[in-house]
Amino acid sequence: MNHAAAVFSPNAVLSKNTVRILVAVQVAVVLLLWIISPLVLFPKPGEVLRALGDMWDQGLGGELITSFYLNLEAIALATVVSLLLAYATVMPFFRPIVALLSKLRFLSLVGLTFFFTLMAKSGHQLKLSLLVFSVSVFFVTGMADVINSIPKEKFDLARTLRMGEWRVVWEVIVLGQVDQVFDVLRQNAAIGWMMLTMVEGIVRSEGGVGTILLDQNHHFRLAAVFAIQLTILMLGLLQDYGIGLMKNMFCPYAALTLERK
Repeated sequence: MNHAAAVFSPNAVLSKNTVRILVAVQVAVVLLLWIISPLVLFPKPGEVLRALGDMWDQGLGGELITSFYLNLEAIALATVVSLLLAYATVMPFFRPIVALLSKLRFLSLVGLTFFFTLMAKSGHQLKLSLLVFSVSVFFVTGMADVINSIPKEKFDLARTLRMGEWRVVWEVIVLGQVDQVFDVLRQNAAIGWMMLTMVEGIVRSEGGVGTILLDQNHHFRLAAVFAIQLTILMLGLLQDYGIGLMKNMFCPYAALTLERK
């Protein structure tokens, strides 16, 4: 099949080289459209690069490190909390509780910030608790769906091997779904970056890239805003790539399963 026709064919399988060329062409087209864009308010690449250089000299790198560690801490805590809650659904007592917590993902933090402020003992704890809540309500929903989708045959197989129910939970749900944990983590870790500007805007004492972004947006410095957003995007992609590497390291069998499919 012709490569040009294959990229527009449904369910077509492309080689890795073809995919690389396709991505490179699409990126080049996006950059070209960005350069020739007639929108006056849309900053050009040169303006964005100059703004990035100016802010980097003013300490943007240190603020990025501050935000990265905050987000990393929130993701770690949210992962532990969400997994414990999701695994607890094997007991009927916890199922309604987890179902209720998963519904909280529809709530806005605007009305809940007051309660988190009362419970937090410091500004850092307030930011951390807001991020953990934002990630956990989505994380626990995804993990609960993963557990509910486990085929009944896997449980029956474990029981035929004379495993007790807690051993079945450990083998089938905990160890058997580790690769799915990484997938759910990749899907929900980005929420922390989306919420970062809001939480760092509430507590500015520790700085962070969110405070700089709010300041630049307040003064309508669009080139600086674009530069910060692109920097956050690149850092988020790096984080996503790192989680993917961890999955391949700890769950190499997952890639083999995909190849068989």
